[in-house]
Amino acid sequence: MKLVGSLTSPYVRKVRVLLAEKGIAYELIEDNAWHDKTTVPRYNPLNKVPALVLDDGESIYDSMVITEYVDGLGATQLLPRDPQARAKARRDEALGNGLMDAGVAIFLERKRDAARQDAAWIARQRSKIDDSLATVARGVAARKDAALTLGDIACGCALFWYEFRLPDVRWRENAALDAWAKALESRPSFAATRIPA
Repeated sequence: MKLVGSLTSPYVRKVRVLLAEKGIAYELIEDNAWHDKTTVPRYNPLNKVPALVLDDGESIYDSMVITEYVDGLGATQLLPRDPQARAKARRDEALGNGLMDAGVAIFLERKRDAARQDAAWIARQRSKIDDSLATVARGVAARKDAALTLGDIACGCALFWYEFRLPDVRWRENAALDAWAKALESRPSFAATRIPA
């Protein structure tokens, strides 16, 4: 298998963490969909990362589709078989992806000329971030089970991306989130996929 993507993408990191947790070998093809000479459209016509190239040459894309596929490989699974538990795990992954989406939207809007930036759009995205962070914090505080979930991976990758790209989102000020994140950072899968400084 080959994974196409950027080392700074939280969506790519989510897949890389899952692959590491499952001990699945893959080749990383580093590419940035924003570069003029990107090869990403060869693997995903939407020109988005990640894309996973299977051994037969077929590509699958969108990080949630890839995680569904990868989780089915090997014995250990992070997505439960029970329908309700599975729906909750997928919901939490969607929450992490939504955190990523809102952060990326702000990051891209801030790259525009200051006069063209839409303050209302940024505020709307920031509201999503704040509400989502509060939801993650409540979930972390209420947990009785410390087993890693796909939702943990997605939300963790989003939070760590904020430190890299949007440090003004000071989520570590929340003690529950900070303690939970430190536990994630201590895992080899997160340590090996840290965003380069």
